[in-house]
Parts: sequence; structure tokens; C-alpha cells
Amino acid sequence: MLRDCSVLIVDDEEVMRDVLESLLVREGCRVRLAVSGAEAIEAAEAEAFQVAIVDVMLPDINGIEVLERLKAIDAEVPVVMITAFGTAANTREAFKRGAFDFIEKPFKNDEVLVVLRNAIEQHRLVTENRTLRHSLKLQSHRFSELVGRSQRMQRVFDLVSQAAPTRTTILIQGESGTGKELVARAIHANSLRSDRPFITVNSGSLPPDLFESNLFGHVKGAFTGAVSPKKGLFELADRGSIFFDEIGIVPLETQAKLLRVIQEREFMRLGGIDTLKVDVRIIAATNIDLKQLVDAGRFREDLYYRLHVITVELPRLRDRPEDIALLAQHFLLKYGEENRKPGLDLSSEAIRLLEEYHWPGNVRELENVIERAVVFTAGTTIGADLIPEAIRSSHRLQPLTFEMPPGGIPFRTVIEEMETMLIARALDAAGGIQKRAAELLQVKPTTLNEMIKRYGIPARGRRSQKAASDGDPRPPVAARAGQGSRSHPEAIAADLLEKRLSSRG
Repeated sequence: MLRDCSVLIVDDEEVMRDVLESLLVREGCRVRLAVSGAEAIEAAEAEAFQVAIVDVMLPDINGIEVLERLKAIDAEVPVVMITAFGTAANTREAFKRGAFDFIEKPFKNDEVLVVLRNAIEQHRLVTENRTLRHSLKLQSHRFSELVGRSQRMQRVFDLVSQAAPTRTTILIQGESGTGKELVARAIHANSLRSDRPFITVNSGSLPPDLFESNLFGHVKGAFTGAVSPKKGLFELADRGSIFFDEIGIVPLETQAKLLRVIQEREFMRLGGIDTLKVDVRIIAATNIDLKQLVDAGRFREDLYYRLHVITVELPRLRDRPEDIALLAQHFLLKYGEENRKPGLDLSSEAIRLLEEYHWPGNVRELENVIERAVVFTAGTTIGADLIPEAIRSSHRLQPLTFEMPPGGIPFRTVIEEMETMLIARALDAAGGIQKRAAELLQVKPTTLNEMIKRYGIPARGRRSQKAASDGDPRPPVAARAGQGSRSHPEAIAADLLEKRLSSRG
């Protein structure tokens, strides 16, 4: 642990210097000797040490003053004081000035080594924490509004850091609300083009003709109303970056011209004959599968492969639940400042609700929820009452639990039992009406009917009651399920599972 550590020894006694030097060199330390306070200060100004050993009694400057001067040069270096005249007053004064520890002469070698190991460990921890804070500060600056500590987001940060300095085209894929534009801005901010324009193109907001005019510009008379020439977004983004939000809805006729810009770095204004050269980095984003669009003939295959050089996959918020509390805190700070409500916090119940919600709208939905809560809160703690009812009343589906047999169980069986439970829940919620249950499950009624028959799920609601009145000796399934501790759907699924397992055994 002491190997390769740099140690400054300050003592006017030659014998003491030799003893300490021999001890520490034997442990693998690099040692610098000083016989006076002035020499110690000069050494500290020229070289960084991981620990200093300073005698209290020095010929020129008091050791306590040397301690103070060393801490002024490097506040993080641990200083160990040694003396043959230890007093309570000296000890208190040394600790008051920042000494790490105090050793009295004569000392045992093991005692010195233990103190030095502790001092080196403290120095290492302090240095690591400082580096971490600096790294987080840089990350905050580099990635702006992008927040996350999950492994998925760390992979995004790493990919952005590697890809940003290049001019390679980048495709960002992710659901709506996951932060695709924030990633695009982070790429631009960390590139060599960061001091140049960043232009956003809303791909589907205009008809094809106007979209091309907006993108490439036009000459005077290019179309009715073109009374003067106009620069397009590509010209405005020259030497910078241009971001295509939802590239998948760019019209097919425009895709060919876009491909030319990527390949040749040139284009013509609408209605013009002159070729204009541009140096633009293209960043595109989509929330749909472009390969499926290619297969359907709605997206050019050559453009797809031109865009698909480096792909950043943004995770859904529900796939990184460990980031939810961190993001919520980030938005609390942001909207707390905007609304002049500093020091806001979330109650543990509010955090639990946020972490259990499935967030179909992703980070954007979470941001809206926090902004609303900040606006309406009257105190400094945001409780569950300020979380929207839709979130408070939602429940994540819990998987069916059972004891795993010693011989294992086929994966398909587990899926079948989950489907059985979901269908049973939907039928309960729909009062036994299959059409309504199919709507809840978002499947066709015929599909649901086939699954009910395949899994042998009993009839529900009024139909099951009618079966009992027609002579079925068994009570309705709901009544039988109520006899145990399981809820109705889980009882059906568990019963079916038990039967299938027993039949396999």
C-alpha cells in the first residue's frame, strides 16, 4: 500500500531522518528529506507529496507553522506531526491547524507504518472524490440536460463522447419523449463544431414543396409567392450541425436530395441551377423502425444505410427505473428556480409512485408531472397528493410466482400462465364480455376466443352464473377462488399451472 508513495520527512535530527528514511524505503516509498522548515516549504512548492512527516521542533520555523504552510500549498496532503515533547496543548494546536495525526518519540516502526497507511488511504480517497466531482461537473457541462446514472445511459454518454468529435452521420433511435434532441445537442456541443450553428428541422411540419424550400432555399420566382431568393437551413447550418427530428416522415421525393447532400455535400436551391457546397454534419432521429419503412417501400434503402453509420439507442424510461428519482430531482431544481421555489424535495411515497409508474410518455411525461407539482405545491415537500391521479391509480403488472420444480419448467409454460392470468383479469374487468376484454387487451375478439379455448379458461360473470343455475354442480370460479388466499385471476392461473405440472410429472 505504501509502495511508490512519495513522502516528505522534515526533521533536524540526522539520526531520526535516517531511521524514518530506512523504514519507508524498505516499504517501497520515495522519500525526500528536509532539515529545516524553509527547506520543507521549498520542496513542497516544487513537488507534490502524498504525505509529510514534520517534527514540531525545527531550528528555523516552528513545526506547527510548517504544517500550516504545507496545507496552504496543498490542502489535501496529510501531515503527520512527530515530537519528543508531546503536550496536550501541542496536540490540540496541531489538529486545529489540520494535522492528520500526532506521533511521540520514541516510536515503534509498526506505529509509524499504520499511521502512514491511514494517511495515504485518506489522500487517495480525497483525490478520487475531487476527480469524481470534477468529472461530474464536466459531464454536467458536456451533456447539459441529459441525466442518468444507469448502465444504459452510461453507454449513451460513452457513445456520444466517442462519436461527437467526428463528422460521421449519427442516427438516434428511441421512443417519443426519451430525449433524442438533447442527445443531438450534446453531440454538437462536444464536437469541433460546437461554436457553429445547430439547426433543428421538424421533418413533418410542412408540405413537401415548402419543406424542400425550407431545407434547401429557393431562388426568386421558383414558385408563386417566391418574390425574393431565400437561404435554406442547410446554408444556415454550414460548418455546423443539422438535426432532422423524425427523419422517417421525410417525403420520399426529398429523401433523394437529402442523400445527395450527405454523399456529395452539395445541393441546389429550389428552382435554381447553381450547385452550392456545404460542410454540415447530419444528425437524424426517429421513433419508428426505419428498416420496416424500407421494407414497406416508404424509406429509401440507400439513405437508410447512409444514416445508419453510428446509431445511438435511447432507452425507455421504464427500462431505467434507477434514473427516475435522479431525473425528478433534476426537474425539481430546474422548475424550482423558474418558479422561485428553492429547496423543494419529494416525499418517499411520491418517489415510490413515480418509480412504479410505467411512463408511456418517457422523460417528457415525467418532466411535465414534476413541473405541475412544483407549480401547485405550497410547501417545500411534494407529497403523493400532487402526483396525478392517473399515476397514483396505476399498478405495474406483477409476474405470476410459483415454486420452481427441481427438474425445471419450459419457458413457454411460464408465458402461457402469464397470458392466462392477463386474460382472466381482462374478463373480470369486462364483466365476462369477451369483446370488451379483447379491447382491454388490444387483441382481436377472435384471437381472444381462441386463447380462452386453448387455455381452458372458464366463463365469467353472468355466463358462469347461468351455467351454475342450469345445473353445473360447481360454484362459480370467483366463489371457489375466494376460498383461498389468492385473488381470482391468480387462482385460475395457479390451478391450471398445478394441473399442467402434475401432468408433466
